[in-house]
Amino acid sequence: MAQYIKAQQAILDKLNIKALNPMQEDALVAITNSDNTVLLSPTGTGKTLAFLLPTIATLNPDIEHIQLLILVPSRELAIQIEQVIRNMGTGFKANAVYGGRPFSKDKIELAHPPAILIGTPGRIADHLRRDTFLVEAMETLILDEFDKSLEVGFEKEMREIITLLPNIKKRILTSATQDMEIPAFVGLQNALEINYLDAKISNLFIKRVVAPEKNKLQTLGDLLHHIGNKPGIIFCNFKDTIQFVSDFLNENGIAHGCFHGGMEQIDRERALIKFRNGTHQIIIATDLAARGLDIPELNYIIHYQLPLKGEEFTHRNGRTARMNAEGTAYVLQWEKEYLPDFITTKHIEKLEPKAVAMHSPWATIFISGGRKDKISKGDIAGVLIKQCGLEPHEIGVIELKQDCAFVAVPKEKVKSIEAKTNNTRLKKKKVRVYLV
Repeated sequence: MAQYIKAQQAILDKLNIKALNPMQEDALVAITNSDNTVLLSPTGTGKTLAFLLPTIATLNPDIEHIQLLILVPSRELAIQIEQVIRNMGTGFKANAVYGGRPFSKDKIELAHPPAILIGTPGRIADHLRRDTFLVEAMETLILDEFDKSLEVGFEKEMREIITLLPNIKKRILTSATQDMEIPAFVGLQNALEINYLDAKISNLFIKRVVAPEKNKLQTLGDLLHHIGNKPGIIFCNFKDTIQFVSDFLNENGIAHGCFHGGMEQIDRERALIKFRNGTHQIIIATDLAARGLDIPELNYIIHYQLPLKGEEFTHRNGRTARMNAEGTAYVLQWEKEYLPDFITTKHIEKLEPKAVAMHSPWATIFISGGRKDKISKGDIAGVLIKQCGLEPHEIGVIELKQDCAFVAVPKEKVKSIEAKTNNTRLKKKKVRVYLV
């Protein structure tokens, strides 16, 4: 037991986490001692770590096949969980598979089977049909955000997957809502439920902003200047609306990114990278961004289009006021627009737009080399300092991936950086460097 506690503390140290929160403590005990667990907790409270700590502790390093399968409803959530596992530094291999990337790339990575496989239902079902990997050693199944994974669109694949996993002994289901009935084919019997959904979120403020015009664009612009140049998400119901809002922000010099299911995976990933490193402070998104994204703490979210369901309202709001931070959810309502029953706030915000620049001093450059080339963040910073003359404070967030890297640099120095570093060598690799 002492060795287990020591290993857990080592992981927390690597993640710069001082201590688990009450939900994570309860989940750790429940998952360790129960074959079937349902974990219900608001977005942003740390459910990923809550299920990873106890399940990774049960993995056997001598087994060379997949032991833990994590099913998720979106590519972004799969990528995020894979990164969390790598950051934990446990020594166990983890791979994420999902639609939108070559199947051949999956096969290369799975040729040396990971202990942990994360994937979306469609891609995992495809692999099982093709016998890409063995399932005999899989004893733990996690359905993260199960209310989305078990929706009608995924139900066929989910049923197929679970039927093809004969040796599952432990099941863990997580969600930030409670309205989903769990189908019998999941095999959840005598489940222990950990429910933190009713925990009071005293640091979330919900405010209405009334717009005199139906399209609400001018009021949105006034609201953004009222808030100031801070990180936030503008939620829309449709991708066409996102384009409509994006055009308006472009016309008014307000830096932003877009995020919706109709975008190519690489464009969605780069929008998030630029958001994380401060190249833009705003993302316009559909409800795809309401959960499971690896993005920094947000000061606010804006419901440009009102959500259609109460659970969507909850998930959107969960992107701000996370953990112990404060945040505000603004409900942008046309003065003649019907307000759904689940939006009960009476507070109406009076806008006082500030004369503040809504652009960023940062830009993002791409470097065509990564971890597999033995390149480190220090190597990248070194080249930017020595070859480009940048000061340390002029090097922003560096995101190092397997085969590439992204770096935030001063916008006015991008052309100089490209000229001085493109086709240079990092370690032994000749890399391309260009503006994203």
